[in-house]
Parts: sequence; C-alpha cells; structure tokens
Amino acid sequence: MNYTTIKTFGELKAAGYTSLSIKEELRQNLIAKISKGETVFEGVHGYEDTVIPELERAILSKHNINLLGLRGQAKTRLARLMVNLLDEYIPVVEGSEINDDPFHPISRYAVELLQEQGDSTPISWLHRSERFAEKLATPDVTVADLIGDVDPIKAANLRLSYADDRVIHFGMIPRANRSIFVINELPDLQARIQVALFNILQEGDIQIRGFKLRLPLDLQFVFTANPEDYTNRGSIVTPLKDRIGSQILTHYPRSVEVAKTITQQEAGLDEAQKAHIYVPELARDILEQISFEARQSEFIDAKSGVSARMGITAFQNLLSTAELRMLRNGDSHTAVRLGDFLGIIPAITGKVELLYEGEQEGASTVAITLIEGAVKSLFPTLFPKIEKLERENERYPYDDIIRWFADAEGIQLPDELTDAAYQTALLQVEPLQQLIAKYQPDTPQEDIYFLSEFVLWGLTLFNKLSKYRVDNGLQFQDTFQGYLRNNL
Repeated sequence: MNYTTIKTFGELKAAGYTSLSIKEELRQNLIAKISKGETVFEGVHGYEDTVIPELERAILSKHNINLLGLRGQAKTRLARLMVNLLDEYIPVVEGSEINDDPFHPISRYAVELLQEQGDSTPISWLHRSERFAEKLATPDVTVADLIGDVDPIKAANLRLSYADDRVIHFGMIPRANRSIFVINELPDLQARIQVALFNILQEGDIQIRGFKLRLPLDLQFVFTANPEDYTNRGSIVTPLKDRIGSQILTHYPRSVEVAKTITQQEAGLDEAQKAHIYVPELARDILEQISFEARQSEFIDAKSGVSARMGITAFQNLLSTAELRMLRNGDSHTAVRLGDFLGIIPAITGKVELLYEGEQEGASTVAITLIEGAVKSLFPTLFPKIEKLERENERYPYDDIIRWFADAEGIQLPDELTDAAYQTALLQVEPLQQLIAKYQPDTPQEDIYFLSEFVLWGLTLFNKLSKYRVDNGLQFQDTFQGYLRNNL
C-alpha cells in the first residue's frame, strides 16, 4: 500500500500503518529479500561465502556492526548498500529535527506538537536515501559535532534560559535518528569521544553540557576500522567494543577472477577507450596478479595492505598508455601491449607503503619488480616450466627461440611503435610463433602479439634472454650479447 499520500497522524493510524524500529525494519526486509532469492548486496564480489553471510547474521540479530579490515576492502560500500534494506519511505513528524516517529516521539518539539494537535499533527515522508549518515573519524571531531551542544544564538533568539533544553543544538547522531549511521576509521576517534557513544549504544540517553536527555534514539550503527590503527594511531576502547554486537573481518579478493570482476566494475572507463582499445585477457590477469605479488612482497608493508583501488587505477593507466600511443600515431584502434605496463608505475607507487628494504630499492624499481613478478608467476600456467638446470644434448621447448636470438641482433620495441611495425617485429621471430601454435593453439589472432611479448618477458625473467630499457623502448637480446653490453 502507498502511504505517502497521507498527510496527518490521524490518517496514518486509520490506514493501519505499523511503525518498526530500524533494526527490525532491516531484519524484516532482509528476510523478504532472501525469501525471494534476491541479491542483497549487489556489486560486492568475493564475499559471497565469507563476509556477506556474517553481515546478514548480524542484521538478523539486530546488532550494531564493526567492519574490520585493511584499506580497499569495500567496508564503506557494504555499509552504504544496507540502505537498500530500508523501507522506501517512513513517516516523520513534520518539522522535527531528529526524524521523530509520530507513534513514538522522543523530542520535546514532537511530543508537544502531538499533544497540541493530536490526530491533526502533520506528517511528512522520509526517503531511504536520506536515512544514511556518514562521518570520517578525524582527530578534530568533537562531542558537539556528533552529539550536540548548547546554542547561544538559539537561546538569544528564543529568549530562553540556558537551563531550558530547547537551547540544545543536536549533533549528527541525533539528527540521524531512524537512520544508518556510519563512523569510518573508528580507532582514529579520540578515546573521550568514543566514551561519549557508550550511552547512545546501550542506554539510549545523551548528555550535553549538563543536560541529561532521555532520548532513546533509533539507530543502526556501522563502524569501520583498520587493524593497523590498533597499533599505529589509536584503538577502540574496550567498553565500546563490548557494546558492538558483531565484528566482521573483511578481506581482499582471493582469486584473480574475482579481482578482475571488481576492476572491470569500478574502472569507469571512457566509452572511447572501450571502443578503440583492445585488452587481451592475459593483460587483465597480469594486472590483477600484480596486486597479489604486492601483498606477498618483502618490499611492501603487509600491515598497511594493498588496496583493490591499485588494480583499478593501474587498469585506467594501462588503457591511457595505449590510448596515448594510438593518438600520437594517428591510429583509430590499438591493443594493449606488455610494454604498456611500464605506464602503470605511478598507479603502483602511490598505492603501496614501502618497508625499509623497499625504500632502499626505490619505489619505481619495486613497481617494476611487481610487474615482472606477475609475468613470472603466470608464465608456467601457459607454457612449459623453465628449469634452472638443463641436461646437455637434451632438447627443450625454448631452444629454437634462444638460438634465433643468438644468431640475430635481437629485436627492439619502442613505446611509440605503430601497431603494424610492432606486429612485424614480433612475427619475424618464427620459433616464437611456433611455440605459441604448439602450446596455446586456441589463442585468438588479436592476442598473438601480446602473448609473443609475454613469452619474451618470461624468457628474460628466467635468464634465457636479456631485456633492456633503451631509447624509450624495450630491447630483447641473447644473454651473451647482454653480457657484452654490460661489460664493454
């Protein structure tokens, strides 16, 4: 039934409207969605068997929730998606600062208005999109910001004594009554501010400048926190943790496929890039593998985490690198090359926290190491494993390629090489094409060139060829020629 045409409290009662607390509202709507087989948290991937069931249990239990995890693990997104579990509209006493429920008024304004006007009390309707409040916990947040303070201007205008509770200016939390209230990075909130939340979570009263108001606020609290904060910047005080019903641990994607799905969803690519730049599937795999390499790297602080945003911004940079080459060459289409991955270095260096060893290596060097590590990890999944020790007089899959480079000067792939010249340079290495035809016979024609460069990178990373950065491009040579290059 559409109640939103109702304008007075009397009409609302006559229509049989039933008022629910926000936690009961979330619970009932979650039950309804699950019963219909609907996806509750649309657009969140990799949490189907871990985080989301725990979050659903917390909602069914009517708990306040703490989402604990490293940066870039969709904690805030999950909290925002809970809005979809709210009723589309709820009635409020018109003019109320704190969204008073006409059936259960808690503010002095609403109580007096209902006593005065009874069934004629005007009603307005609040959409669920307006029932979400969010505050980033920064050191400058005050009790006045969150809970409220005495307003001297209001006291002067209304000619009220400071002993009158009508001089109070409500903070963000009371104004979010009957809403979802999110405090991000909770440990960053000063301990004395966290203490001010105790009574709100448990007893339902607030204290402002000596006023103790019995305001049973109806709120769904969702907190987010980074475990690093517990040791580096602050902590959640124990009594507050005790009042939070469920603490749910989030995590990074556990597979490249999930990570690819997230990146594709969040990248927000320009339509021109989608239409004119081809991205081989292997390029997407390498891009996501870089994040997995970073989370295991000895150069990067694992406690700080490697956000999923790194893969998203790196993907954007990767396409922009290819697009820039396409524009400079006056082409209408192009495809991503493995050499284009050098263009994502700024997206990596800005997203990772280096340990001392990483600082010694340098941010750019660490980024290149991660890119090469991703190639090295994926290489054995597509081609025969390259053994460190080989027996004499025994033939190996890469012998013909290595011999070709021993007899030639190698090949050079400048960054701005046209597509036609790039393809010609790779096709001239005939043993390379034969290797791909043998071990990856189903490779689409448009992926052949990326895969060819991938093999060359792999051979250099396993010390079968040499790779150099020269004249704004890459040069691949026989290892002996590389040795002479470095020692002459």
